[in-house]
Amino acid sequence: MALVMLLGLALGVVAVRVFPLWNNEPPKIRDTSTVLVEIQGLNQLVTVRYVLEKVVILEDVKWYGENRVLMVAHGIAKAGVDLSKLKDSDIIVRGTTVKIKLPKPQLLDVYLDERKTEIVERSTGLLRTFDKDLEQDARRQAVDKIRTAAYDSGILKDALERARTQLSMIFRRIGYESIEFE
Repeated sequence: MALVMLLGLALGVVAVRVFPLWNNEPPKIRDTSTVLVEIQGLNQLVTVRYVLEKVVILEDVKWYGENRVLMVAHGIAKAGVDLSKLKDSDIIVRGTTVKIKLPKPQLLDVYLDERKTEIVERSTGLLRTFDKDLEQDARRQAVDKIRTAAYDSGILKDALERARTQLSMIFRRIGYESIEFE
């Protein structure tokens, strides 16, 4: 019995040294260039997504008749920061503190959700054939209106706020205690 207990104790000591259950080492803090390479790997960090709807009415009126399209456009605008634009001078690492100068937020993508976008009305005058380019023009106008509405709603401000929050969480997880943004 004593031999079994002694053998168990010896195995326990060896196991703790070979496979530690906890790590008493302080977090490994990287230098500026390592942090820069890791952040740039995130590339375009999309931090906010707006879903917007716009009504577009497009008419082509001629003396011999008109073409008309009425569309309810369901669009998506995505914004964030392009981290690939960061330079060495934009990141300063001092001990457990990181200071980052983020690139300006930008609208990264605007598009229509074709499954939810619908043509409510399509009409053609008696002496005209329907102009298929009119519908494409309405779609282009809808994307422009969604882009403008996203800017007007403050998408860039939201994108910057969320980028700061997300990057702060990432840096805290890898061991930095203080994260500052310019």
